[in-house]
Amino acid sequence: MKGTRKRHELTVALAFLAPNLIGFGVFTCFPVLYSFFASLSNWNLQNPNQTSFVGFRNYAVLLQDPQFWTYLINTGYFFLGLPFAIMGSLWLAILLNRKLSLGTAYRTLLYIPSFTSGVAIMILWKSLYNPDYGPINETLRHFIDFIGLNGQITPPQWLSSTKNVFGLEIDKPGINPTQFGIGARDALIYMGIWTAIGGNNMLLYLAALTNVPEELVEATQIDGASRWQSFLHVIWPTLAPTTFFIVIMSIIGGMQGGFEQAKVMTNGGPAGTTTTVAYHIYTKAFEEFQVGYASAIAWVLFAIVFGLSLFTWKFGNRAGENG
Repeated sequence: MKGTRKRHELTVALAFLAPNLIGFGVFTCFPVLYSFFASLSNWNLQNPNQTSFVGFRNYAVLLQDPQFWTYLINTGYFFLGLPFAIMGSLWLAILLNRKLSLGTAYRTLLYIPSFTSGVAIMILWKSLYNPDYGPINETLRHFIDFIGLNGQITPPQWLSSTKNVFGLEIDKPGINPTQFGIGARDALIYMGIWTAIGGNNMLLYLAALTNVPEELVEATQIDGASRWQSFLHVIWPTLAPTTFFIVIMSIIGGMQGGFEQAKVMTNGGPAGTTTTVAYHIYTKAFEEFQVGYASAIAWVLFAIVFGLSLFTWKFGNRAGENG
């Protein structure tokens, strides 16, 4: 009787789970496995009848392709904004966590951009970055005139410039002194920081701050600790798991991201400087129709993301144990 009841409960549970399991199998598991087999072929949408098995040739060609490594460097370059976005989210969450009469209104206003379509925000920023009549450069021109350096300093060209703060080469890994400056890559980083500070990371920190024991903070202040010391020794250790989660998710999202920004704002330019690995996959699959090669890029990207996640997880666990 007991066994019959358990089987009945299992049947009912599987019946409720079936739609989700079927959806996962059809729309997630099957396409992922299919893409792996596609990566072992020379599948080209222009000549589908000539598709054949080529083994790991796509991977060998990919790893020897300097273009792929350049786009991987582009993807890594955008991680420069990650620490600033996390610090900004934490700072904003601490400010909003104070007992302000308009705290809820401020939180709503700061989170509203997260509800806005990403494409709409990018079109807005594209206008802001316009080198001729954009508000950012107009403000910079007035400031340059005010300090008396008109003609000696010119505002950045933003999305139309290949320059960057590290002087990276345009079409190959390396440093070129003529490339030092501010360009399209930096412009996308600034926009990313702005969009991330008031987003989901801020909400995660706000939720985590509710778990900080107020009595411990008050006790440290009574003992003569400054606000910075209270933050460093009480608040920060409590927020460490949340920070670790944010870092992991940011790494995963950063490695897979960059497509929307490149497609909407720059089309991967100028000269491929804003083309990320994700956008490279898109161009290979849907513009050059090399589905097999694009699938190989996707699996290499998966391997990189998986490796970085494992490394960060191991490092984070060690840091937590030492703390």
